[in-house]
Amino acid sequence: MFVDEITLKVIAGSGGDGCTSFRREKFVPMGGPDGGNGGKGANVIFTVDKGLKTLIDLRYMKVLKGEKGVNGKGANKYGSNAEDIIVKVPLGTTITDLDTNLIIADLTHDGDSVVVAKGGRGGKGNKAFATHDNPAPKFSEKGEPGEIKLIKCELKMLADVGLVGLPSVGKSTLISQISSSKPKIAAYHFTTLSPNLGVVKLKNGSSFVMADLPGLIEGASSGIGLGIEFLKHAMRTRIICHVIDMSGLEGRNPIDDYKIIRNELNKYSEKLSNKLEIIVANKMDLDSSLENLEAFKKEYKDKKIFPISAMNNEGIEELLEYISLKLEEINNNDLYQENELESHMVFKFKSEKPYTIEKDGDIWVLKGNEIERLFNMTKFNEDEAVLRFARKLKGMGVEEELEKLGAKRGDEVQILDYIFEFKE
Repeated sequence: MFVDEITLKVIAGSGGDGCTSFRREKFVPMGGPDGGNGGKGANVIFTVDKGLKTLIDLRYMKVLKGEKGVNGKGANKYGSNAEDIIVKVPLGTTITDLDTNLIIADLTHDGDSVVVAKGGRGGKGNKAFATHDNPAPKFSEKGEPGEIKLIKCELKMLADVGLVGLPSVGKSTLISQISSSKPKIAAYHFTTLSPNLGVVKLKNGSSFVMADLPGLIEGASSGIGLGIEFLKHAMRTRIICHVIDMSGLEGRNPIDDYKIIRNELNKYSEKLSNKLEIIVANKMDLDSSLENLEAFKKEYKDKKIFPISAMNNEGIEELLEYISLKLEEINNNDLYQENELESHMVFKFKSEKPYTIEKDGDIWVLKGNEIERLFNMTKFNEDEAVLRFARKLKGMGVEEELEKLGAKRGDEVQILDYIFEFKE
């Protein structure tokens, strides 16, 4: 089964907890802290496997969750790191963060891999917090939570040339003649239910990859029929070969057919509609085709048109030589703009606070990634850890900001699902 789009929740592993421990041995009365750090949580990594042609292996996976790092122990024993989760995907897979709608990665080369969700770092043991002023700290950290992301994986097949056109215009027949691809061919619409890739080899030794995309119909760009599912595959191609049934035997006018598909390409993507287009006038072995071709040429004088008969293998060699020549002239262009990528940097003023404070009824609600991370890594059953948490908030200006907003001592302050009392 061909599957080219899936949605998946990925949860990286949390870091292991640090340990609060003191060295206790006979004849060593002042052994000091010896709690080790926790291990790092598992990353979720997506990597290219050239042997895969579909995303079907991920279709029934709703959640991918990494293991937690091992907790630290006494006697300065550090917890081991969790083993990363490696997810194999086909060449041409695009991974999008659905919360931000930014592209995490576009995996277009053999060996490409990307960390989709980062595992949390291990919490520090009390040995790591020992200082000259506090040589025997009685607290440690919990492990950092791993990243959680809702992602969409889309397979956009890698091909140099894409065949587009209405159903039953002869795309599958053409690709079967010029490559070793063996698509299903029949005299009814929508025989092609998934894209077919074929490698075309010319007599001069050059070669390129051609994709036979399922037939488009009017309204495909807005979700009608099968076309919207496969227009994405045409986005990676450098040349669009628009195959037209020039015979008109099915009661369609070739000029109208061309207008329908061009309209759908324009609606779907400006980038797709601006790709180099070659008109392939197919079924020229039929009686009505010559007259229709003349009318088509008068309507579109500036278009490059190749009359062929895919069934009889006529005119195809000239078409392939022209495609090969044009491919040498056209560079591979990036599919996505820089501002669509997650690595795109947005610079902000340093004065911007890393948290927000809002009032919900009688409760002050405190939000912010840094504060929530600090909260999740604090062991509230250890008094020194609680005091450290309070000092950190004060250092970030939270206490001062609450007072500016009118908070009084004794008011309730909420962080995530927990509520605290605002005290001195």
